[in-house]
Amino acid sequence: GARDEISKGQSTFMVEMSETAGILNNLSERSLVVLDEIGRGTSTYDGLSLAWAVAEHLQKHRVKTLFATHFHELTALAEEYPGVKNYNVEVKEWGKEIVFLHRIIPGGTDDSYGIYVAKLAGIPKEVIKRSQQILRKLELQNDLEQKMRSRTSTGTQLPLFLEREVPEDPVVEGIKTLKEIEEEMANLDLNFLTPLTALNKIAEWKEKIKNAKQT
Repeated sequence: GARDEISKGQSTFMVEMSETAGILNNLSERSLVVLDEIGRGTSTYDGLSLAWAVAEHLQKHRVKTLFATHFHELTALAEEYPGVKNYNVEVKEWGKEIVFLHRIIPGGTDDSYGIYVAKLAGIPKEVIKRSQQILRKLELQNDLEQKMRSRTSTGTQLPLFLEREVPEDPVVEGIKTLKEIEEEMANLDLNFLTPLTALNKIAEWKEKIKNAKQT
């Protein structure tokens, strides 16, 4: 890690937690706390849980705090606690290009641009392309999980095996179809795409969407 204390046998995460503990255990009404990406050095759920609890602790003690994070879930704190405000760094998207405006504006965001930054840093094209494919699959999985949780919260029982439920749900099928079409579009090589092939592809996608609606 970037901040390992090898001589002390401490990982980057341990160093981060030690510093955070020092902050939380020495708060006063005059404190100004600046935290950057708390919880990033461990598993997603552990990191998110710690970051959430730290933010709540600081809010409870009414400490002035700047809390930078990529855990989008934390933006929900602004709806639960008075005095908590969300801000994000403004960007503009132009087609496949992104312009970072280096300007702080009010409001939260659900967008991340890690893959784009990796591209700017010179990560090989095949790695970027593969990461985009994996991201789409993870987003689809997340969409399906949210749909299943929604069905559970409304009292609809799920079958023993999730795989048997998915094809029977038209909303889930629609999400899957749109994700499949999106992935096909991303993988098209426009340099070798003839007008006839393009028309055939569009017709194929329309048929897929039509079938998904009728499911």
